[in-house]
Amino acid sequence: QVQLVESGGGLVQAGSSLRLSCGPSGRTFTHYAMGWFRQAPGKEREFVAAISWTGGNTLYSDSAKGRFTISRGTATNTVYLQMNSLNVEDTAVYYCAAKTGFVSTGANYDYWGQGTQVTVSS
Repeated sequence: QVQLVESGGGLVQAGSSLRLSCGPSGRTFTHYAMGWFRQAPGKEREFVAAISWTGGNTLYSDSAKGRFTISRGTATNTVYLQMNSLNVEDTAVYYCAAKTGFVSTGANYDYWGQGTQVTVSS
């Protein structure tokens, strides 16, 4: 069974940093674009950041630009989301996703993880 497994979430204070990780289980995602999405309570899932399979192309939401950085591990099987200067509005469940083809901000990804909770307190 193909899975994406997220880790690194937690409870932090505003202004803190967290690094989320996403690794595959059951297959490799070497030639897949990877993305991070999030869903806050009562809101729809929204795009956060994405990276091409080569790592050479990245996309960010307006809220993530300048604060978050997406990257891929050397073996390109793990993707990271470094989140700095967190604020209360960043509180959400964060999901990792993988897709074939070009990197995208849309939700048309083929594989999704179960999510990891990020809670930012004021």
